[in-house]
Amino acid sequence: MTPKIQTQPVKSDSKDVVLNFINALNNEDFETARNCLDPAMVFDDTCNHIRGVEDYIRDLKKLKFKYKIKKMIEDGDYVCLIYDINMAGKNVFTCGCYQLKNGKINLIKVIFDPSSAPFKNIGSV
Repeated sequence: MTPKIQTQPVKSDSKDVVLNFINALNNEDFETARNCLDPAMVFDDTCNHIRGVEDYIRDLKKLKFKYKIKKMIEDGDYVCLIYDINMAGKNVFTCGCYQLKNGKINLIKVIFDPSSAPFKNIGSV
């Protein structure tokens, strides 16, 4: 008789969820990115407020940003990234704060200098 192996659900660290999300965006794998997000997530930056995963993913598909992480700080369900985002061929220094709830990203707040972005309103393209 084979012994029964008890398994526990794999708990992802918050940083792993955020890294999976960023890597999915860099690879234009929007389905994997969507799976990292809470359906009722909220995104805020210096130019936009987006509520809900579908609107956010729709914008990301159009923008196809590429992220180069410089520093990551994790504190429980909060992850802060300092990165360059390639926006239409121009690197923009950015800070993004990600809050997780039940293993999914439910709030993203991003800070950058909008005058350094190649276009004024980066959302709802």
